[in-house]
Amino acid sequence: MTIHFHRDLELAKNHILDMGGLVESAVDKAISALFERRPALAREVIDGDDVLDEREVAIEIECQKMLALHQPVASDLRFLLTVLKVDNDLERAGDLAVNIAERALFLGERPPLPMPEQLRRQAECTRAMLHDCLDALVEQDTALARRVRTRDDEVDELNRQMFVVIEGQMRADPGTIERALHLLSCSRHLERIADLATNIAEDVVFLVEGRLIRHRRQG
Repeated sequence: MTIHFHRDLELAKNHILDMGGLVESAVDKAISALFERRPALAREVIDGDDVLDEREVAIEIECQKMLALHQPVASDLRFLLTVLKVDNDLERAGDLAVNIAERALFLGERPPLPMPEQLRRQAECTRAMLHDCLDALVEQDTALARRVRTRDDEVDELNRQMFVVIEGQMRADPGTIERALHLLSCSRHLERIADLATNIAEDVVFLVEGRLIRHRRQG
């Protein structure tokens, strides 16, 4: 492969890592806006969505050009395929951060509800999974990627517990139904971000080892 191609590969790597940093920041801000009732922070996340969408498209076009022009094989091909998949997952995680921010705005304009401990734990775990899957990508660390994957079940279980908690809250006080449903939506969005972090972790294993582990049982 030419020097030009390897320079483009390095640029693609830098661009996807920049995208990851932007998405991680958006998720962090959306969570903070929700728990700290900070509408300005929520609006910042919402206003930044167009930038993420533009970055996602630019990275996709960049990778498609390299695939068409250079027809890479082996590790270079795996790298470009991984960037394409991670690019898509990051854009989706950014959209989910916007969804959480929109619900944070709604809730911030109304009387506060008690924040269930399950939602706090879910937010902490999801934040950590997203951070660690991006670190695994930077370092090409498959051990860290596999640890991210094992935490997905924890977030899923917390999401299930949230259904029970929110149902009880709505039964106890029907006046909270609309606000409680927005909290439940936030839980679901966090669960989906954790799923996307798991996807990225699995893509790191594919990049480094050439093995597809998605849909395989853990353990």
